[in-house]
Amino acid sequence: MFKALVFAALLGCATSASAMPGDPWRPVDKVTLSHPEWSRQAVLYQINTRQFTPEGTFRAAQAQLPRLKALGVDILWLMPIHPIGMENRKGALGSPYSVQDYYAVNPEFGTEADLHAFIDAAHAQGLHVILDLVANHTAWDNRLAKDHPDWYEKTWDGNFRPTPWWDWSDIIDLDWSKPGVRAHVGGAMEHWVRDFQVDGFRADVAGYIPLDFWETMRTRLEKIRPVFMLGEVQQTAFHFAAFDATYAWDWHNTSVKVAKGQGDATSFYGYYAENESLWPRQSMRMTYIENHDSNAWEGTTAENYAAALPAMTALAFTGQGIPLVYNGMEACNERRLAFFEKDPIDWSKTKSCAYGTLLERLIAFRKANPALDNGQWGAVMQKVETDKPQQVLAWVRQRGKDKVLALFNLSDTSVTARFADALPASRYRDFASGEPVTIAAGDTVTLPAWGFRLLSGR
Repeated sequence: MFKALVFAALLGCATSASAMPGDPWRPVDKVTLSHPEWSRQAVLYQINTRQFTPEGTFRAAQAQLPRLKALGVDILWLMPIHPIGMENRKGALGSPYSVQDYYAVNPEFGTEADLHAFIDAAHAQGLHVILDLVANHTAWDNRLAKDHPDWYEKTWDGNFRPTPWWDWSDIIDLDWSKPGVRAHVGGAMEHWVRDFQVDGFRADVAGYIPLDFWETMRTRLEKIRPVFMLGEVQQTAFHFAAFDATYAWDWHNTSVKVAKGQGDATSFYGYYAENESLWPRQSMRMTYIENHDSNAWEGTTAENYAAALPAMTALAFTGQGIPLVYNGMEACNERRLAFFEKDPIDWSKTKSCAYGTLLERLIAFRKANPALDNGQWGAVMQKVETDKPQQVLAWVRQRGKDKVLALFNLSDTSVTARFADALPASRYRDFASGEPVTIAAGDTVTLPAWGFRLLSGR
C-alpha cells in the first residue's frame, strides 16, 4: 500500500500544472546547438562534381553558380573533394568515397586555388558550401594505412577490413577507439573550415562514428565560424549537440512505395506521427526525392515516381523537413549516373524541363511563407480530416497570420473529398493559378490522379 501511495504522489507531481523549475518530472529540452540563421529557409543542393559539368571541375561548376542562385537553393553540398585511392579502385575513376588524403584536393576536380575560388564565388552569391566528409573509412592506399596501421579495424586474421557486409571492397575501416583517428579527422575538418571558409559538412554514414566525436567537433568548429552539419543517419540523439539535419530515409522510402502503388495516403502517418512525437522540434530532417545513392542504385526519379513525381516533390518541399535538389533534377535527368566513371549530366533540357520550373516555384513558395521555414522556425503540420483518408493527405501549417493548406491525391484516380472540420477554413491564394480561393468548413475539393493543391493565406 505504501508503495502505491508513493507512486500516486509521484504521478501527481508529473501531471501537476504547477511543476517548478528543477522538478525532476519537468521536461528538459536536450537540444543545445543553434542552427545558423542562414539555414532558416535553406534548400540543399547536392553537386556531384565529376558529373555536374562536361569538364567535371570546380572551375566549370563555378560558372553555374548564378544559375543555382536563380533556382533558389542556398546550401551547396559538394560530394567528396579529396584524392581517390588507386588500390582496389572500382571502375576507371573510383568512388569519391574512397579517400586517399583528408587534407588534399582531387586533381581530377582542380587545384586548391580552384576550390578556394569556387567557395569565394559561392559566398559572393549568398550561397553556402558544405563538404562531404567520409570519416568511417579510407582508401587502402591512404598514407594512414602505412604510417598508422593500428588506427584501422582488422579481420579475424589481422588484415585490414572493409566495412562488413556491404560491397565496399575499395575502402578499409578506421578504428574510432584510437585517439589519433579523432585528432587526424577532426584536424582536417578544422582545416577546411578555417583555411577554406567551408560552411560545414555532410557526414557520410555518420552513425558509424561515435556520437561524442561529432558533438566535440561541432563545438570546436563553432569557435571558428558558424557551421551547418548534415548527417547521413536517422537517430534523434544526433540532433542534440551535433547535427542540424539528418536523413529522412523513412520519408523517402514511403514516398517511393506509395508512388508505386504499394501504399496509400495513410502510409505517411507513421512517419509524420513519429516526426512530431519523437524527434526534437528543432531538428531538420532531409526529405529528398533523389540523391547520389538513390539515383545510382535505386532508380531515377522517373523509375521511382513516374506520374507521382510532382506531388511527392511538392510534399517534400512544403511538409516539415529540409528539402534536397540533386544535380540534374532540374534538367529532367532520366539517367542513372555512373558512380565510378565519367558520365556528365545532359543539361540540354533545362529550359524546357517543366519539373525544373516546378522546383523553382516550390522553392519560391517556401520562402514566401514563413510557416514553411526549417526546424523550430517553421510551423508544425496539423492533419486536415477528410472523408477520403486513403487517397487524400491534407494538412495545415500556420505561424502567426501565415497559413498554408496542402492537399495531395496520392492515388492514380481522381478524387473528390469533403473537409470534416473547420481547420482548413480561410481565404487563400492558389499556388498554381495565383487566384484567390475561399475555403469553408464542409467544402469539397476535387483533385486529379496524383494531383496536389497548395494554398497560402494571411
